[in-house]
Amino acid sequence: MAFPGSSCCYNAHMTLMEITYELQSRLQPEQLRALASFANTYGLRRFRVDEQANRLSFEYDASRLKETEVEHVLRQAKIPVLRRVEPVGTISQI
Repeated sequence: MAFPGSSCCYNAHMTLMEITYELQSRLQPEQLRALASFANTYGLRRFRVDEQANRLSFEYDASRLKETEVEHVLRQAKIPVLRRVEPVGTISQI
């Protein structure tokens, strides 16, 4: 139920971050499935695979999800990461 003057968003103070990794090789179907299951993680807004640039990016709410948790998921899914691509910073404040 919405109240007059309230926004649709559940938290007006989200800090959106984006982190991008360069990949060693193309992602295999099982790695993509692991990322798809991670898509339901609280705080993750989206991820994007750029096959031409060989990069993987995550947009997440830093007040709910930490960069170390993203890295943990990458290790668990055996994602072949070469390095983190800089700069990484705040996308926007909602």
